Amino acid sequence: MHAVPVERVVNLLDPATNVLLNMSHDEALACLASGRAEEVRKIDGQFALLHKQGITIRMARTLGRPMRYFLAKQAAGPTLIVAERMDQIRDRLNELGLGDQFHPSYTRMVPAHHVLELTLVGCPDPRPSTTRFFTPQRNQWGTDLTDIGRRYIGTLAQELDHWLDQIDPREPLGVLFSGGIDSGALFVTLYHRLMQRGTAPQRLKAFTLSVDEQGTDIAQARDFLDQLDLGLFLEVIDVPEAAIDIREAVRLTEDYKPLDVQAAAAGIALCRGIRERYPDWRYLVDGDGGDENLKDYPIEANPELTIRSVLNNLMLYQEGWGVNAVKHSQTYSGGQSRGHVRTFAPARHFGFQGFSPYSLPNVIEVAEGIPFIELTDWDHQRLYTLKGEIVRRGIEELTGITMPVFEKRRFQEGIGNPAASLFPQEERVYRRLFEELVVG
Repeated sequence: MHAVPVERVVNLLDPATNVLLNMSHDEALACLASGRAEEVRKIDGQFALLHKQGITIRMARTLGRPMRYFLAKQAAGPTLIVAERMDQIRDRLNELGLGDQFHPSYTRMVPAHHVLELTLVGCPDPRPSTTRFFTPQRNQWGTDLTDIGRRYIGTLAQELDHWLDQIDPREPLGVLFSGGIDSGALFVTLYHRLMQRGTAPQRLKAFTLSVDEQGTDIAQARDFLDQLDLGLFLEVIDVPEAAIDIREAVRLTEDYKPLDVQAAAAGIALCRGIRERYPDWRYLVDGDGGDENLKDYPIEANPELTIRSVLNNLMLYQEGWGVNAVKHSQTYSGGQSRGHVRTFAPARHFGFQGFSPYSLPNVIEVAEGIPFIELTDWDHQRLYTLKGEIVRRGIEELTGITMPVFEKRRFQEGIGNPAASLFPQEERVYRRLFEELVVG
């Protein structure tokens, strides 16, 4: 039996959702077309790209954008469908009369930071190859925390500058803001860059979510900005408890991981509130990726992790166990590569262009260069306090501002009454909703 080349590629990706910081879309496609990892690494920004050359298809993405694909079979020749979402693939299959082939688990996620290549043939099924295009050097910095902070926040500022270069200076900018380390440093850095440009900082707002006028994030956000005499930038989006809808979050994220669904539910409520108040608002920037970069998650809460696995594995929190691991899911990828949909999908759904600068390869590269083992000597508490110290010093070096540092708290934990439970705790609830709303 002879292999049959794929005749059709349906690319449903919206190139307008890419945030390319140093080249055009066509130039980025040319880098991908080369098939060389070093060329793809030259692309700065958050992107999902596809290039077709004959029967060879190349796909690549960063953490900031999801990218799924599905190979459909038909008598006239197979069809490759590429999209952000499972339901986009399902709907196109239905239009083609091929809906009976669809199941969510048959979709595949392109792993972040890899070029995935298919030499497409319909029989037998093609096996994709993956080539890493982003391999940051680990442990390349010294142990001077001020120097590390300068590098980390300095790179964050450079990426924000590239982003601002592409935006009309009259456009308003919103930061999804809790007053935590990541959103706080992001806000201060963005404020500083606007001031350096001579741009009116009044175009900037710090949007904080509150449920029924409660939540620890309101107090923290106010305290953070008031300490810096920047309280005028705070805008609280208050919503009723009914606005926190995990059903909607499961449908929008097409996932069932409890913490990611909870974060998405909070993000949906915040984005909806901003959109209702500001119908024409376009740009939102968020701090997603900061915890992953500086490894600031409670290791004790995950029985699959140890401090040695976290510190010994390249980008474990960003990519999971990696494309060659038994634990790797082709349907979802791993780590933030999977979980970033919690941030991307709500902004996208409500018509915002989101930007997550901590998730850019250039910023991750600085973070991976930190000698975590030498700085912590495998001590959990030293690891957890390291992030605040690095970021605080970096902000002070860059801006001259001493920012307050508060104890870590997840986004969804600070939005409402701490005594009330806004979310089910049992994972089976989320899996059941996924089966109902996504699998069908």
